[in-house]
Amino acid sequence: MAQNDTNKNGGNLGFEAEMFKAADKLRGNMEPSDYKHVALGLIFLKYISDAFEARYKALLAEDPQAAEDKDEYLADNVFWVPKDARWSHLQANAKLPTIGTLIDDAMRAIEKDNESLKGVLPKDYARPALNKVMLGELIDLISGIALNEEGHASRDILGRVYEYFLGQFAGAEGKRGGEFYTPRSVVRVLVEMLEPYQGRIYDPCCGSGGMFVQSEKFVQEHGGRIGDIAIYGQESNYVTWRLAKMNLAVRGIDSDIRWNNEGSFHKDELRDLKADYILANPPFNISDWGGDRLREDVRWKFGAPPVGNANYAWLQHIYHHLAPNGTAGVVLANGSMSSNQSGEGDIRKAMLEADAVDCMVALPGQLFYSTQIPACLWFLARNKNPGKSLRDRRGQVLFIDARKLGVLVDRTRRELTAADVQRIADTYHAWRGEPSLDEYTDVPGFCKDATLEEIRKHGHVLTPGRYVGAEAMEDDDEPFEEKMQRLSEQWRTQQAEALRLSEAIEANLKELGYEK
Repeated sequence: MAQNDTNKNGGNLGFEAEMFKAADKLRGNMEPSDYKHVALGLIFLKYISDAFEARYKALLAEDPQAAEDKDEYLADNVFWVPKDARWSHLQANAKLPTIGTLIDDAMRAIEKDNESLKGVLPKDYARPALNKVMLGELIDLISGIALNEEGHASRDILGRVYEYFLGQFAGAEGKRGGEFYTPRSVVRVLVEMLEPYQGRIYDPCCGSGGMFVQSEKFVQEHGGRIGDIAIYGQESNYVTWRLAKMNLAVRGIDSDIRWNNEGSFHKDELRDLKADYILANPPFNISDWGGDRLREDVRWKFGAPPVGNANYAWLQHIYHHLAPNGTAGVVLANGSMSSNQSGEGDIRKAMLEADAVDCMVALPGQLFYSTQIPACLWFLARNKNPGKSLRDRRGQVLFIDARKLGVLVDRTRRELTAADVQRIADTYHAWRGEPSLDEYTDVPGFCKDATLEEIRKHGHVLTPGRYVGAEAMEDDDEPFEEKMQRLSEQWRTQQAEALRLSEAIEANLKELGYEK
């Protein structure tokens, strides 16, 4: 890898993009869904090896005997890496035809010595279909990541690369990519609105763990201590669970992420957990969630969800897991805001009458890799009068219509900008009465503080567009009579010009012999 690339390790996003472009070139004809595990597994291996080597060097200087003690590494949240599994060993043998076997052996050795990584790492690099020359080149490429960095700087760079690669693979896989990845700008809205500074954070369908990574970043950016939050999650897809475990480990994030193939509804691994914050992007409108086997359940506080759609099962599962002052942000399909099918309207009404809904946000289209279905954010709160520095919001719901926000990043996908995220979050925080912000006011076309009475008049439908009204038009100070006269003259001029062009075209056609 060129030296100038390595120098950009700690810099802007250009480094990650260049790295992915180079890695993608090596992919050849391999499917992104397969190549994802090859590339991400190696980035992970590089991360744990770098972290181990740095700690090994430090211990060697202090006490050579301690350098060989596994417990010294575990105490520092560093994985033990056996000699033949270290990156330097693989890099030295990258050009050998047996490199695939060496990587698989390294992965097995690491899992054997680190209980929390059991069953997590990919171990099929020796398969005949995998091009060994490509593997060697990929090792060379990844060797350049965080080359001159140590400690936290190295970890942060490798974490950024891992996360960037996840997003790029999600884009390349399209619909399937959305199963493991929620776009960063959507996660950012949830995190900035909920502000998870300290306490228990839970995601019942955590995908590759993006909600947790962003929550940790939020705490860091706001000067908090990472140890102030505890992370819990569940994922039913085994392959995705492995991606999450690696994603969090690359970030040095301690977590309790459970897997079982029955999923959160049928085997709630964290049954007794009451979380302070829940962030979730459940799969939209699942019809085969096994609801017929779950008619009676302690979680269905507001009514049994329909067998043919899991949206209201997710909302109630999440509400059930909230602590007494807990808040949740949930991404769902727009239909959830207004559907009256199979009793969904009754459940929504019961949730509103119980004051469980805090805020609704309508999102712009084209934000997701996996679906063109328009989406919205539900914010739930167990206690809308928590005291402290926030105001009493009982009997009120904030509606935000953010459909016009965002910018197109390519032909098919839109992203919310940092300014968009800030605007949405600040509106919510001002409405909640956070003292550091100006007093909340309704903005026609964007946000509205609605009472339960107003919501009842709309039949308990929660679509923000029904409440925020039309955007205020800019007043240009031109008197109405003058404006009408100016526009009328403009229209006549354009009509005359259209007639002139029509006659010119007709004359040209006649000249060419195409008469009527």
